[in-house]
Amino acid sequence: MVSGATFRASVVKVDITPNSPQWLMGYAPRQSNGVHDHIYHRIVAMDDGHVQFFLISSDLCLFSPSVSDDVTEQLHKDLGVEPRNVWWSVTHSHAAPEVGPPGMYKVLLGRSDHEWNRDYAAQVTRSLIDGVTEARGKLEPARIAIGTGMAMANINRRAKDENGKVTLGLNPDGPADRQIGIIRIERLDGTPIAFIANYAMHGTVLSGANREIGGDAPGEVAAYVERKLGAPMLYENGAAGNMAPIYSVYPDPKAGHLSQFDVLLGDHIVQAVAALGPASESVSLWTGEKIIQTPRKQGLDWPQELAAYSQTAPNGKALIKLPIRFLRINDTIIWSAPVEAFCEIALSVRRASPFAHTFFFGYTGGWFGYLPTSQAFEEGGYEPNTSPFTKAAERDVSEGVITFIQGLPH
Repeated sequence: MVSGATFRASVVKVDITPNSPQWLMGYAPRQSNGVHDHIYHRIVAMDDGHVQFFLISSDLCLFSPSVSDDVTEQLHKDLGVEPRNVWWSVTHSHAAPEVGPPGMYKVLLGRSDHEWNRDYAAQVTRSLIDGVTEARGKLEPARIAIGTGMAMANINRRAKDENGKVTLGLNPDGPADRQIGIIRIERLDGTPIAFIANYAMHGTVLSGANREIGGDAPGEVAAYVERKLGAPMLYENGAAGNMAPIYSVYPDPKAGHLSQFDVLLGDHIVQAVAALGPASESVSLWTGEKIIQTPRKQGLDWPQELAAYSQTAPNGKALIKLPIRFLRINDTIIWSAPVEAFCEIALSVRRASPFAHTFFFGYTGGWFGYLPTSQAFEEGGYEPNTSPFTKAAERDVSEGVITFIQGLPH
């Protein structure tokens, strides 16, 4: 798995802050009335001489898979880059604007009756394509180090009452994933090119009462680490479907202790970077994809623009064709999916993985909604009620991903 070619990498950071009021996502429809902090595309390019890979982290809430597909198709046309080698993720800030048609957001949540902003969507997608093109042109010899850290900045959000009823809240007794996945990319002289931090946490420090555009806690932490370490940091959200920030849904940044996430998470990322071992120049990249078919919730309308992700089983039942993508970097495996997965699913894959490090990047390639556990479907609550999946999804996805990963050479 060691390439003989020189590993190269680069990073590009593009401001996508709108200059006019926008519809914000994540809560009830509301229009922005200002900007708290700027939002960005952060783009890392990696090339081992055989595989060229692009990872994008955008300070957005979510977008339809059709939006991601349009971008990757255009990049394939313009640059010849394989769509599976472009991972467009969002930090899941609920203080960020809509981008593109509502897709599953409208189907599952019944929101977005207003017209979506074509101009802003075009700005976001065009700047992303231009940013990937720029990153490709900036590739330079590099080396990489990968490791983990831990932070207590998140908490399970499925609160239960004495009768077992589940509502959105805080549940310190519930399962949680506190691992930080860390990737440092540096030049051959040791100066940093970029950092990637993978942590599962909703971007919901601010509530729907907030109408200022911003990156919420993920954006706050990324900016803090960048000031501390002197290079762009991509925040790659994890299996955050049932993971809230420990300060959740406050009306403004001060009430929500937003800047304290610099300490709660940012300092732990900085510490984990400092604890990494030496970086390696011998880097091999590999990408793969597996389509997992799993039953679709009955009675659910399906957007016509997502017809490619739907199939009818021989028994007549509707299935979702869920794309799972894989990136291998030496002895690290990363898998991604366009869902808000519950942390238990990512943890079960990690436990079964034979690789030194196993990370999950959620909210990648679009958004199909929540991917809860079978137990959560039994318990009910917000996430299962707004999911396109059934209780079979946990088994189908977990077994499919584990079998795929365990079948890779290592």
